[in-house]
Amino acid sequence: MFCDKDHPVILASASPRRRELIRLLDFPVQAEAAAGPEKITASSPWEAVEELAEQKARELADRYRGRTVIGADTVVAWQGRIFGKPGDAKTACAMLRLLQGQTHQVYTGVTLLSISPSGEEKQRTFHERTDVEVYPMTEEEIQAYVKTGEPMDKAGAYGIQGRFCLFVKAIRGDYLNVVGLPVARLYHELREWELL
Repeated sequence: MFCDKDHPVILASASPRRRELIRLLDFPVQAEAAAGPEKITASSPWEAVEELAEQKARELADRYRGRTVIGADTVVAWQGRIFGKPGDAKTACAMLRLLQGQTHQVYTGVTLLSISPSGEEKQRTFHERTDVEVYPMTEEEIQAYVKTGEPMDKAGAYGIQGRFCLFVKAIRGDYLNVVGLPVARLYHELREWELL
């Protein structure tokens, strides 16, 4: 397997944050959103993100035979409960009320998948965990943050790289994992996979 301008890696993601982060690896990447429905059958957050990452990678891998597809998905979890993207402002506020003043986990699952022209598969799936401690927030702060619109397309109803940074007390683990892609871990996994 190799990666060059004629055979870029396929990033199966619509996330602008992931598309920006993967550029840090400095190799040719073609981003394409996986459009299929996301189905979670796993009960634990780390199994769920691995399952979702594999679904995204598998959706595009057959179409791009001979190339490596990277699927990724991120969830926020608190006390084992998975928080995805909020569907509306009310849900975003409810999520933030639970996360404020607490420590929660952010899990990103990543799948590397390649299907050869003859149909032979090579796959590696892993996840990264980061603990995030949030300062206590008043109801007014929660409402004001949600009104910015920033939480609406982000797992757990916040973007750590945006205005929510004002409420982050501590991070234990990979910061970029919280943004949406554990770039350092991905780099080393790709190197072991002999892609870089």
